[in-house]
Order: sequence, then structure tokens, then C-alpha cells
Amino acid sequence: MKFKKFKFKRVKNTNRTAIRIIKSSNYKFGMVTSETQSNGKGQYGKKWISYKGNLFVSFFYELKNINLSLSILTKLNCIIVKKTLSMYCNKKIIFKKPNDLLVNKKKICGILQEIIPVLGNKFLIVGIGINIVKSPKIKNYPITNLFELNNKSINKTSIENKLKQLFEKNLSRMYKINKI
Repeated sequence: MKFKKFKFKRVKNTNRTAIRIIKSSNYKFGMVTSETQSNGKGQYGKKWISYKGNLFVSFFYELKNINLSLSILTKLNCIIVKKTLSMYCNKKIIFKKPNDLLVNKKKICGILQEIIPVLGNKFLIVGIGINIVKSPKIKNYPITNLFELNNKSINKTSIENKLKQLFEKNLSRMYKINKI
């Protein structure tokens, strides 16, 4: 499975852009990236603070022929992101439910998943925010970024490409399992 890549300079948020693409096209699998987003979304309606240089990406795919629960899909998607982050950070990365990733008890990544129905089909949108170069300051909530952890610059495009590769591999595997 290959994800069509949609690249933008600026969007309100990548999940909303993915929904627009799903509704206005025939793409079943896609990846939306943006250099900046003005209205990032977090869990429970919270705002995701989006600094330029950090990663904002949403993957979307049709759930047709995938008979896995949302909780299993959530775990799989978190594992993909964790595996990707571990290539750029040699520290222990842990999950914090429902779907945050932490390093040294500080949030480095948030994942927001949404299921939307379109013309009788369901799509899963997996929005991922990774702090690469800068961390927002949130009272009583420690946050970190890859630059702070490594003390060196990380290539954002490299992370995007690795995520895309792992999402494609995982989705192909899910489709094969469900066709048996």
C-alpha cells in the first residue's frame, strides 16, 4: 500500500485537511504534512501548540477490510511512531494513555485519531505531532523535543519518510491478515 503524500506550507490542522481530501477525492490512503498549522488539535478538544520546525502529519486510510478494534489500531499506530522516534532518540520512550509518547517523563509526541464516515465507508485519520526543535511551555506538564534530547538537529523530512514507510508496511500487513 502506498500513501499519496499531500504537502502544504500552512494548514489549520492536518487532520482537518485530511478530512477535506477524503471527502473531495477518491484517495483511500494518504499522508498530509505541513510546515505549520494554525489550529492544531489535541485530545479532548485541547489545542496542540504547533511550532515551525516540529512535525505535523496525518495519515488516513480506509478501514474497509480491516477488522481490528480501534484500541488495537491505536496500539499499532503508537508502536509505529515509537519505533520511528527510537531511530532518532536513544532514550527509553514510553506510552502514556491514551496515546502520548514520553521520554524522561516528558511529552515528546501526541497522536490524535479520528474515524470519519464518507459515502458508506469509514476512514481512520491518525494525526501525529512530534516536537523536533521546540517544546511548548505548559504549566504543570513537562514537555521535551528531539533537539533538546540529542543536542543536534534532526532532519524532519527523514522522520516523515520513515513514518510513511512504516505506516505503508503496517497497512499492507493488516490487509493481508484480513484477506486470509
